[in-house]
Amino acid sequence: MTTAPDTSAGILIVDDMEENLVALEAVLGSLSQKVVRARSGEEALKAMLREEFAVVLIDVLMPGMNGFETAANIKGLDQTKDVPIILLTGASVDPNYAYRGYTVGAADFLIKPFDPWLLRTKVNVFLDLHRKNRQLAAQAEQLKRLLTSDDHAGGEGPPPATTTPTTTPTTATTVGTDAAAPSPPVSPAGSPAMSPSMSPSMSAAHPPLPPEGPGAPPPPEPSPQPAAPASDASRLADIAGQLAEVELLLRDAKGSDKKRLADRIAELEQAVGRLMVSRGT
Repeated sequence: MTTAPDTSAGILIVDDMEENLVALEAVLGSLSQKVVRARSGEEALKAMLREEFAVVLIDVLMPGMNGFETAANIKGLDQTKDVPIILLTGASVDPNYAYRGYTVGAADFLIKPFDPWLLRTKVNVFLDLHRKNRQLAAQAEQLKRLLTSDDHAGGEGPPPATTTPTTTPTTATTVGTDAAAPSPPVSPAGSPAMSPSMSPSMSAAHPPLPPEGPGAPPPPEPSPQPAAPASDASRLADIAGQLAEVELLLRDAKGSDKKRLADRIAELEQAVGRLMVSRGT
């Protein structure tokens, strides 16, 4: 799988000798990437301020500003400090050159004559890294825009919903008069039969009328109705309120309030006793 060349960022090669620049261009030509020349450190800095580069190859031994100074100046600028640098030097060099190169911020150090395949591989690694960094930056910017748009949309209230009056069949049936409602079916005994739509609660509230006449059976005796729980609930609620009041009084009680608290507790005891008697406990 081949990666499409990134035409927005190229390769900068820096060397004071023309033949070295030509050799580097020949080695890097197969990467299908833009290659820009610079004959000195000053020219390299100007080129980097004009356009963006994915990687820079700098010869160490150059008149004027040498490779170490050029690399240090590149890393000292906010615009170019993140560009990776590969330093190139001849075979007869000081053993401390590699250490000095890494000290000034170089990413790699190669000694001439170098293997063309090795140089292309190292350069291609930095090209791929640059492409991925650009993709991550674009994705981060897109995510930022989405979050900003979502926050802006969330800050605005939803549009007012327009409601239209509707009449359901249930509403129409409820609003209708008793005269318009269909009469309930009549059972064989002559009393209205409970329709399937009638709930047990409705039947209990409106029991069927017993048949009248000499042969009619006697009306059933009404079953004893249980005591309404509403009275017990109200009494319990009243007692709970009194207990809460006593609790507040106990929290804030002083010497003069002792008798008052004793009276309140006695009243509560009597209320509880009456409730127990009424419930048959």
